[in-house]
Amino acid sequence: MTKSCDAIIIGGGHNGLVCAFYLARAGYKVRILERRDVVGGAAVTEEFHPGFRNSTASYTVSLLNPKVIRDMKLETHGYRVIERPISNFLPQPNGGYLKLGGGVARTQAEFARFSARDATALPAYYDALEVVADMLRDLVLKCPPNVGDGIGMIVEAIRQGRRVAALGIEQQRDVLDLFTKSARSFLDSWFESDAVKAAFGFDAVVGNYASPDTPGSAYVLLHHVFGEVNGKKGAWGHAVGGMGAITQIMAKVVQAMGVEISLEAPVDRVLVDGKRAVGVRLASGEAVMGGAVIANVGPKLLYEQMMDAADLPADFVKRIKTFKAGSGTFRMNVALSALPDFTCLPGVGEHHQSGIILAPTLDYMDRAFMDAKRDGWSKAPIVEMLIPSTIDDSLAPEGCHVASLFCQQFAPDLPGGRSWDDEREAAADCIIATVDAAAPGFAQSVIARQIHSPLDLERKFGLVGGDIMHGNLTLDQMWAARPVLGHGAYRGPVKGLYMCGAGTHPGGGVTGAPGHNAAREVLKDGAVLGRLWRGR
Repeated sequence: MTKSCDAIIIGGGHNGLVCAFYLARAGYKVRILERRDVVGGAAVTEEFHPGFRNSTASYTVSLLNPKVIRDMKLETHGYRVIERPISNFLPQPNGGYLKLGGGVARTQAEFARFSARDATALPAYYDALEVVADMLRDLVLKCPPNVGDGIGMIVEAIRQGRRVAALGIEQQRDVLDLFTKSARSFLDSWFESDAVKAAFGFDAVVGNYASPDTPGSAYVLLHHVFGEVNGKKGAWGHAVGGMGAITQIMAKVVQAMGVEISLEAPVDRVLVDGKRAVGVRLASGEAVMGGAVIANVGPKLLYEQMMDAADLPADFVKRIKTFKAGSGTFRMNVALSALPDFTCLPGVGEHHQSGIILAPTLDYMDRAFMDAKRDGWSKAPIVEMLIPSTIDDSLAPEGCHVASLFCQQFAPDLPGGRSWDDEREAAADCIIATVDAAAPGFAQSVIARQIHSPLDLERKFGLVGGDIMHGNLTLDQMWAARPVLGHGAYRGPVKGLYMCGAGTHPGGGVTGAPGHNAAREVLKDGAVLGRLWRGR
């Protein structure tokens, strides 16, 4: 059986839904093909134990673009995010702790307990970071200049480069530092306290299989601060109903516009005819034909598993083989009979509504990475715990809680031919023990746990190498070079093929930006491609 539409979107994650919205608004007939039995990709809320629900993979909000929120009218349909009272809480080895967030003055007071100099330096640090973050915000919804587009590429490169050229020399140096230096090198130039540097350095290893000493890791730090919550720049928050509430709202919005969402419809192959993508073949054998094929999956999955190499340029195939993917992420959800009680700060408090970071120093983070490189996973892993049930009582039975455990560093491929199927339980035990060391009794409070090793993330969500970013955020895989130089403008190497996932600019996180930008490029080409298909 063969069906046709104006645009086919492979994958029903948030970027696919966003892309569908803009295409449907322009009058396109759109069909989303989702492999799983639920729409949302990695931004879903699922019950993992009777009565306990949580964001399964993606787990916190900041980067979702305000324009996307406004255009889709998400708040009208129930989108609601509650800001964290403080950003992060970091227990320290000496029995102390550091709280980050809650305003500059309050954070300065916290820093002063560790270093008066660091407290004094904080406002200037925030100002420097904000200048560069604002530059990124300005570029997020822009299509990178595409190498090979002749004069158009040159004009667009000049246009986008003006923002950097307009900065003062000190700000331009900050830009260079953040795009090239290691997180440690960058933070060393600002602060002296190990705890303070860890508070900021944690963002540099989130979804990044690297050490804070790795050149370029400072950019990953920056990538996590250019978002906002409820108009407050750099803030993070909890989505009421979990991350799945966001994608369920998006799905309802696009379905009301006529978008067809097909669940349990895995794509087996992108169909190419005469060097043009003309549709897809599902695992069921059904063919779906369309004027545009738009992939909301990672480049490795799209080009290595869904396409024939013979349909692609030889050099492109070579480049995709060396495209780096693997974020070193191990993701768990746990059902709890009680809140964790931290030795360094006993009792219930605002820290339970923050990001609880178990990675007290940059040296700790470096050791975690080095251990993972050698042994496959760190026996002293980096753990961030969020407990969304402290502000959303719909997620757990009364008196109980759910916690998200986002953990680094866990190698995408274990050395010695070992399999994550054999080691996932031991790694999960190690993570629980790491939390229990900071909050004795935590292990005993665990009622149930949902485990996602890097292999599980790949199998369940199509994240090759368990990479939550669809590919490393390194200088050679960013902006116009994401995923491959010459194809950074959301267009694949085959005509009619587009990309709208996190493997394109500006990268990972629940931003909606790749979906927004890809739709614009499809519509730009639509004067020829889409209208011809519809016979206009």
